[in-house]
Amino acid sequence: MSEVRIAVEPRNEFGKGAARKIRRANKVPAVLYGHGTEPKHLTLPGHELLLALRTANVLIRLEGEGINEIALPKGVQRDPIKGFLEHVDLLLVKRGEKVTVEIPITVVGDPIGSAIVEQQLVTIAVEAEATHIPTGVEVEVGGQDAGFAVHASDLRLPSGATLATDPEALVLQVIAAPSAALPEEAGEAAEGAESAE
Repeated sequence: MSEVRIAVEPRNEFGKGAARKIRRANKVPAVLYGHGTEPKHLTLPGHELLLALRTANVLIRLEGEGINEIALPKGVQRDPIKGFLEHVDLLLVKRGEKVTVEIPITVVGDPIGSAIVEQQLVTIAVEAEATHIPTGVEVEVGGQDAGFAVHASDLRLPSGATLATDPEALVLQVIAAPSAALPEEAGEAAEGAESAE
């Protein structure tokens, strides 16, 4: 996974007023923590951070005054109405270190006939090296019929990743498409029962 380099500034002012002032300058307040170190309060450029966060589990190389670290976004707060970034929590990571992250599950192919896919999980928790986080995992359902199911333990994870969720968790199942004729048949049966009475 590639790193995104972002220039950061130390943050010495705190509170709502200071945070609003930072956001008015199109910047985002952030906290960097991890490895038993004291949390570092930072300010990041809003546009660059927004672009970086479009990639799931993006690695961010923080560079600035006395700072040269790699971090993973662990908590992103957005304005519920306007959607702009309000605050970001960053987890300090080191090369070679294992981290647990959620990666997306992509369904590939189409089941047989009118059967449909009922997906229970859209992401799966895996443990991987911080600098080699997989972008996702694919599940092939092409040619499968109703009754086919995939559990977490059935997933073929990318090299270097290990499952960090319940192996028995249901990822998806292929089910028969609901019949459109059923409601009509139920209505006819009800009418028949009424006339019998």
